[in-house]
Amino acid sequence: MFAHASDISLHGFLQGNYSLNTAHANPDGGDFKLAEERLQLKLDISKDPFHLFVKADGWYDDIARNWDSELREGYVDYTTSNWDTRIGRQVITWGLGDLVFINDVFPKDYEAFFSGRPLEYLKKGVDGAKIGIYPGFASFELVAIPFFTPNTFPSRNRFWMFDPMPGVTDREKEKPAVSLDNTELAVRAYREIAGFDAAIYYYRGFFRQPSIIPDNPVIPSKLTLFYPKLSEYGASLQGRALDGVLSLEAGYYDSREDRQGTDPMLPNSQTRFLVGYQRQLWEDFTIGIQYYAQYMHDYTAYKNSLPSGFPQEKRLQDLVSIRLTQFLMHQTLRLSWFSFWSPSDGDYLLNPEIKYNFSDHVWAAIGGMVFGNGEKWSQFGQFDKNDNVYFQLRYEF
Repeated sequence: MFAHASDISLHGFLQGNYSLNTAHANPDGGDFKLAEERLQLKLDISKDPFHLFVKADGWYDDIARNWDSELREGYVDYTTSNWDTRIGRQVITWGLGDLVFINDVFPKDYEAFFSGRPLEYLKKGVDGAKIGIYPGFASFELVAIPFFTPNTFPSRNRFWMFDPMPGVTDREKEKPAVSLDNTELAVRAYREIAGFDAAIYYYRGFFRQPSIIPDNPVIPSKLTLFYPKLSEYGASLQGRALDGVLSLEAGYYDSREDRQGTDPMLPNSQTRFLVGYQRQLWEDFTIGIQYYAQYMHDYTAYKNSLPSGFPQEKRLQDLVSIRLTQFLMHQTLRLSWFSFWSPSDGDYLLNPEIKYNFSDHVWAAIGGMVFGNGEKWSQFGQFDKNDNVYFQLRYEF
């Protein structure tokens, strides 16, 4: 660590990430999902009422054999006694789910997660402004994002995935244009009610998973991938109950471009909900259980409009997750297990991991991603050929 006076600090780490296939080679014939060496630097400067934070990564990709870099976060804070603001690239986390996102409508990097990068790389930053207002009876966050950032999905060179139109290779992505009308807006209001943390949410923007428009519905030669308009309304409640922590969350996804559900290329409106419970059963051992479901509205219209040969989604899709965490050896060794299983689709994801802290500055982790069952187009079933074991080694300074 480098420090100058009391309001400037520079931290960072050196890290190696490696993920090896255990079942099949990649679609491009490679054996590794991930092989990289990475440097991260974090600069933190505080001088009331301002605060500057910059987090940047640079890495060498051993598979592609090239260098790359990324500004992961870079923002300025201004703070007063009853309001504050943050402007720049920032990671925003809302909602209560553990790897399940209802009211957290901000971008994710699923390739990073499935290939075995540390969990912090699942979240992506957005370029925008956030204002916090604290009048006393409740707290409010208002977010404006003029530059749209989509989710990052696994590369088709390194991951086997379902493709409804594999023969069409001419594909074009259309992100929402930068304009006042396309600026994403999000609001969160929260306060404590009877010992529970309660919040309500609103978002107006776009789905972060693209939809497909073929140039010809019968014999397509080109596909346009675009991001449909979305409004989301939600609420959450979390507090102590049954000797643990109970979490409740729900959201209504209003698909503004297909409110009748008659366009099979656009997502239907949905209601999503989550029930979660976490408890420490004995010293240094915790268990977390979640049940998540999403219900498709206008399902009959969706079925009647679906082209022949396309996979048919279920009206109700659900997931059960379990997270087990055990610390040993004065909390230097962590054994963890996370798994998804879908009662509706029958597929699963298993993620065991062992992490050991050699010192305050050096740690290593080894784990695995195992996918299976379900249909070739289901959420985890489509990844059946992508089982991998990953290794992480980090030196922090």
